[in-house]
Amino acid sequence: MTTATPPSPGPSAHALQPLRGVRVIDLSNVVFGPLASQVLADYGADVIKVEPPEGDITRRTGPAAEPGMAAAFLGNNRSKRAIVLDLKQPAAQAALHDLCASADVLMHNIRPQKLHRIGIDGTALRRANPRLIYAALVGFGEDGPYAGRPAYDDIIQGMSGLAMLVHHQFGEVRYLPTIAADKSSAMTVAQAILAALFGRERSGQGCEIEIPMFESTVAFNLVEHMSGRHFDPPLSATGYARVLARSRRPYRASDGYLCLMPYTDTNWRDFFAEVGAPHLADDPRFVGMAQRTRNIEALLALVTGFIGQRTVQEWLTVFERLQIAAARIASLDELQEDPHLLQTGFYTRIDDAAMGALRFPGVPVKIDGERPPIRMAPRLGEHTREILAEAGLPPERIEALLKSGAAVQALRPDAAAS
Repeated sequence: MTTATPPSPGPSAHALQPLRGVRVIDLSNVVFGPLASQVLADYGADVIKVEPPEGDITRRTGPAAEPGMAAAFLGNNRSKRAIVLDLKQPAAQAALHDLCASADVLMHNIRPQKLHRIGIDGTALRRANPRLIYAALVGFGEDGPYAGRPAYDDIIQGMSGLAMLVHHQFGEVRYLPTIAADKSSAMTVAQAILAALFGRERSGQGCEIEIPMFESTVAFNLVEHMSGRHFDPPLSATGYARVLARSRRPYRASDGYLCLMPYTDTNWRDFFAEVGAPHLADDPRFVGMAQRTRNIEALLALVTGFIGQRTVQEWLTVFERLQIAAARIASLDELQEDPHLLQTGFYTRIDDAAMGALRFPGVPVKIDGERPPIRMAPRLGEHTREILAEAGLPPERIEALLKSGAAVQALRPDAAAS
């Protein structure tokens, strides 16, 4: 039903898909969980997306060429299979237990208050399958006072300090214009599951892991911004001065914008010589990284004045000669035709029987020189029947599940297009 450009001869399929044979049952929705399981699918895991009859809400988020296959869903659910189970029904809960009996990972982002209602008990599941990795994706750690609260990207950006970072630069508290909490936390989920799988290969036993979005985002935020609070007593307030400087922004040349990063002492000495101010390299405020960081606002203000005197291309030519990192500022639209991304084969085209040609950013990693292949995101319930059969359910039980609505099998993609 879908076709993608196959990998060129080179590494074996097993090398390109090192997680081949790992089965992941994913009950999560929106972005936090689905993006994490998509990473696992990128590396070859058989990710089975379990959805309620109405489907993941992102199926209806953004532009769509087909109902239920909106852009937000496509961006987080490629290379997976999909099953619909109405987990409010005991028969569907029993079917889920059957799926977990042979699975390697179960992951969910269901709030703890709701878990007991649908029979998702990590202890019981691991008793039946001791090798199972049970991954609970939560908003907040279960042993803290925020446990059980709903968590979305906007909420976590606010609580983790991300939104306040903008205030330091621009005097206004705002969210970052990307779902930074969702996406960075998703990477933490993928790392944790991979670590648990590796540990299981040594011990033979699965485990339960808890990945809270709040704590994950705070950890992400404080990598540089913990600053002097690493020490007791603190040596400074929180916040990395260079990053928070109000003048830290793309530089405006005479005809556009560029990003620029003189970093080493040599970079700065060469830059100051180029702009006719070599004496600034010996200015006590700018000698060495520590002093430049302490006086970052003054330094960036000087650079801003110099950059405005020439065109973007003139500066790029200069910085290439001086071996100072610099580049044009790109828009999201321009990334679609970026010559580097095109030449390295970053984008992947998938031809779908119902929707036609679709374009995806590919897996950013190469293994032995090749990107792992990706497949089309699944329709709602597209693989329900085959997944239940693989779990060992007899045909009559599958038919009973479908008849009762405890499970739903979607139309084939080509039928959906007609």
